[in-house]
Amino acid sequence: MYPFTKQLLEYNSLNPSKKIGMLILDVKGNYYKQVKEYAKKYNLENDLIVLELASNTFYNPLHKPHLKAQVLASRLKTILLLFSENNTESYWLDKAEEVLTECIKLCRLYNNGYVTFTELHKLVTIPNYYKEKISILRNLFISSKFSHRQIYELNESLDFFEKEFNNLDSRTKGILISEITRITGTFISDYDVKSMFCSPKNKLTFTGFDEVLSKGKIVVLNMNIFEYDTLSKIIATYLKLDFQTEVMRHLAKNKARTSAFICDEYDKFASKTDGEFFSLSREAKCINILSTQSYSSLKTTLKDEATVKVIVQNLINKIWFRTDDIFTIEEAQKQLGKEDKEKISRSISESAKETNFSYITNTLNSQNSNISESYSTYLQNDYIFDSKFFTQNLETFTALTFLSDGNIIYPPKKLKMFPHFKDGRL
Repeated sequence: MYPFTKQLLEYNSLNPSKKIGMLILDVKGNYYKQVKEYAKKYNLENDLIVLELASNTFYNPLHKPHLKAQVLASRLKTILLLFSENNTESYWLDKAEEVLTECIKLCRLYNNGYVTFTELHKLVTIPNYYKEKISILRNLFISSKFSHRQIYELNESLDFFEKEFNNLDSRTKGILISEITRITGTFISDYDVKSMFCSPKNKLTFTGFDEVLSKGKIVVLNMNIFEYDTLSKIIATYLKLDFQTEVMRHLAKNKARTSAFICDEYDKFASKTDGEFFSLSREAKCINILSTQSYSSLKTTLKDEATVKVIVQNLINKIWFRTDDIFTIEEAQKQLGKEDKEKISRSISESAKETNFSYITNTLNSQNSNISESYSTYLQNDYIFDSKFFTQNLETFTALTFLSDGNIIYPPKKLKMFPHFKDGRL
């Protein structure tokens, strides 16, 4: 992944109007160090934005005033799906999305359009806090502070909470609250997390990907998933969805500019909407570079084999290293196709003029026998690369590649890979 990153950072690094805007997700907490080195080498340090705890970067994932409340709630539902063991929870996730939508609407109305995870958490879990905000909204309404659109949204939200949510039985409401707090609780249980992601509006230093794409900046998430498991998944997935939305918005506004999404250990952050984005992002000039341990890892995260296939088939260039994963091997074989292979069959036959049975040795004894051997060849349509090739023939630093230069699809072949740590010493 490092060589790809280096090439993209170097590309047009001296041309402000053509520098590539990037999102890089660092799952292990060491990728960003190499990115920093490349940024320094190509004089891009001022364009580098590193999102990490205990830093001077403040980012509120929910501060998207141009997006509808339902869109933001849908993103949160997508993140919740990462923590769902199976699809039987879809009903609760749908209802949680509905609750979050109305909470975001209310929060925007009483908080001057600014939404944080802290506010959502309090609205859902503290009944008195909800009542306090309703009192504020009532005064704003009486003072004619709302537009017709805001009045409509206020009525819809109040109808939902007063006639539906607050009338739910305690068990049902408890399940919905527990689903929502799986996300919101992560942001209020730790001081550093709350300070960085729920800061006041005037402290925000990173507000989204509009400027990143327009000015060719590089956003790197430095958050070790094994240290910050839940938080890392939430922020990484949210950044990815935010990036994808902004790329498509720029395309719709005829502002498309070359951008790149780089994700190591992609299976940790994969979501079902990615396949659709990958299929549309080519027109938006977005380069997607992903790495994963296996296709089975993706299937474990997405819990849907069809979705895995949609994502994989939208990635034009593929590099396979040695693997023992049968699902990966079978899918790679299908993508690479079949060819007619020449097979050889060999047979040996014996004939005798006289054969006697020996009762002593209990065997047949032949006399005047002849032995003949025959060979035949035939064509059989079989996979170009068999399973043994993937499991045994790919040595360290070698890979099977299926590549395209944009015009020509090159035949799949085994290539020698040069490790990045030997750069300059070959």
